[in-house]
Parts: sequence; structure tokens; C-alpha cells
Amino acid sequence: MDMYQNPYMAFPGITFEEMGFLQQGTADLNENQKKYFYMIYSGKRKSPQDLMIFTLIGVFGVAGIQRFVVGETLMGILYLFTVGFCYVGTIIDLVNNKTLANDYNRKMAYESYQIAKMHS
Repeated sequence: MDMYQNPYMAFPGITFEEMGFLQQGTADLNENQKKYFYMIYSGKRKSPQDLMIFTLIGVFGVAGIQRFVVGETLMGILYLFTVGFCYVGTIIDLVNNKTLANDYNRKMAYESYQIAKMHS
């Protein structure tokens, strides 16, 4: 990775919060580990726009898909059987899709960091 290039800018819908977290979290990795981290994280990351689309599908079709996508299976089942808590939970997720994506991406960044740290 070139020092003057920021590969995280290529992620769709990246927020300043997420970029700051990624830069701070990978500061102690060497170049090979950073490349490995980027490869792993880019496969696991979810963009806020994708979560918004899944949430809109929940409004007009099957509720809870966005929760299944971020790995919250029990919440997804609860949304599915309660029609997104009578659409209230689905609308809240629609408004907070960036927070939902950032929380999920933070977990995936930590997991990817641990894997990259073990890689030499």
C-alpha cells in the first residue's frame, strides 16, 4: 500500500468515523498485514446503502432482512414474525442504517485485524 494512497476511500459509503477507526486500528500493522487486512475486511464489510436497500425490502416485503445481513439472526426472526415490530422497528432501522452498518463494520474490522495480526 502506498503511503500517499488511502485504499479505504474505495469502499462505497464509507463514513469519516469508519475511516478514522480503520486507520487508527491498522496503524501498528506492517504493509503485508495491512494488505491482508484490506483483503479480508473488504469481503466482510457492508455498506450503509446496501443495508438501506435491505431495510426498504423490509418495508415493502419481508421484514428483518437487514438484521439477518448483519448477523443478528434472533432479531431478524423477531422482525420477521412481528412484521418489523409493526413497521416501527423497520422505520427506525431505515433512519439508523448508517449506525447499523458502522456497528457491524466495527465488529468485522476487529475480526479482520485479529486475522491479519496472525498473518506474517
